[in-house]
Amino acid sequence: MPTRNAQEEYPTWIGFVFIFNLIVGTGALTLPSAFSHAGWLLGSVLIVVLAFASYVTVTFVIETMACASAIQNWKRLQFIKRDRVVEHDEDSNVEMITEPLIATVDGDDQLTDASIEQTPLNIMYCRNQYYSLSSKIELGEMANLFFGRIGRFLFYFCLAVYLYGDLSIYAAAVSKSLRDVICSHNHSTNATDNDDITIRCWEDSVLSRFDIYRLCLVVFVGVLGPFVFFNVQKTKYLQLVTVLFRWLAFSVMISIAVHRLFVQKPDVPITPPKADINGIPYLIGTCIYSFMCHHSLPSLLTPISNKQRVKTLISMDYFLICAFYLSLALTGIFAFSDIKDLYTLNFVPNSDQDSTFLKAIEYFLALFPVFTLSTSFPIIAITLRSNLQTLFLDTNQLDSYNFFLRRVFFPLLAIVPSVVVCFFTESVISLVGFTGCYAGTGIQYVIPAFLVYHARRTCESMIGRGIVNEFRSPFKGNVWLLLILSWTAACLVLVSIDLIK
Repeated sequence: MPTRNAQEEYPTWIGFVFIFNLIVGTGALTLPSAFSHAGWLLGSVLIVVLAFASYVTVTFVIETMACASAIQNWKRLQFIKRDRVVEHDEDSNVEMITEPLIATVDGDDQLTDASIEQTPLNIMYCRNQYYSLSSKIELGEMANLFFGRIGRFLFYFCLAVYLYGDLSIYAAAVSKSLRDVICSHNHSTNATDNDDITIRCWEDSVLSRFDIYRLCLVVFVGVLGPFVFFNVQKTKYLQLVTVLFRWLAFSVMISIAVHRLFVQKPDVPITPPKADINGIPYLIGTCIYSFMCHHSLPSLLTPISNKQRVKTLISMDYFLICAFYLSLALTGIFAFSDIKDLYTLNFVPNSDQDSTFLKAIEYFLALFPVFTLSTSFPIIAITLRSNLQTLFLDTNQLDSYNFFLRRVFFPLLAIVPSVVVCFFTESVISLVGFTGCYAGTGIQYVIPAFLVYHARRTCESMIGRGIVNEFRSPFKGNVWLLLILSWTAACLVLVSIDLIK
């Protein structure tokens, strides 16, 4: 089994930070607005429930990763068994592969009984080490391993839709943030997205706020869109800077909200509703999107040096993220009477602000989505391009297709639909809700449930029940699979009914 270099590994706490920062992204910026629609009590309950559902399916993905690794190890062992003798040590539960050495006598190869030696180093497999997380097996590889042709198609289709939604959310969020910095001085805090079509960006300008939004969208896509035609990768240092920006921005937003609550104390106390069932669909889609990490788990968990603590790591991450989301949403809903669909827009620069330091903080928060999302946009676009090619082309013969199809058509297919959607709407919360509920339920609920079901059956038939998967989910019974699929159906029904209204 291939091993990972020590330089490529990182300690458990680094894995904890990486997973935290992967989950706490764009979705967190739209969470306070969706939370305000549902009410503080009902919203709090829903966040906890959705966090738990996401955690359950994360454990499904981890179990499937270990099962996929076990199947690879089992197949590798069967290949070795073809030419070598395997002895099973019952005491240590270890299969030792013994290889007869060939002695040359007068030019002829002959077997000598005394020359049989045990080789327990590279070709020994401990039966209790079949299941591991040492090899990075991506979600697509697991789909290819456990699903049939239709299942693989549906997987890549669902992933492509999710990535399209990601690109639309990123493009709209960046363009809207840039627009609000440019036009913020004449912007009423009670204005809605529909009002932006008529409200002028500047007092003497013929351009509306929505016109400026579209111009910002064109500039943003014009600058970052061409990267989809090439291969680019985020650097470690760029990721580190992005992480620092993210922690600083969220900490400042929570601090400002707390300051407004306990220090400034508005003249008229803000009393948000406890519960509003009409807001449930908004919060469901947003929370699903906000707890998404499943598609990136193999890349994050495989390099962790101490795999035995993976379960504890995931549990702690989800507990902390759930508490963080509740803090962000609860402070926001009681500190602001009107919460924008992108929470940073509640902190747009104020022309009446005299303090240079506070004005700098306001500009930093307003431009925060621009800093963080712009670095990820090209990567997501390239990932989408690759998945579209996998969906429609034979990737093993990719070079046989013409240049236009490979290098022009699919890059444009990855970018253009998202830009068209953003050109006609700037509602980030609607994009997050749609992406999170329809594509997000597939990636976060349906695919992990079916993957772990097929993985368990495959491993049981190939490897047997005698070898225990130490990375198995604590939610082992099929009843949990039914609960997840039932919850998925309920989420889809609620959101669909809301869209039909």
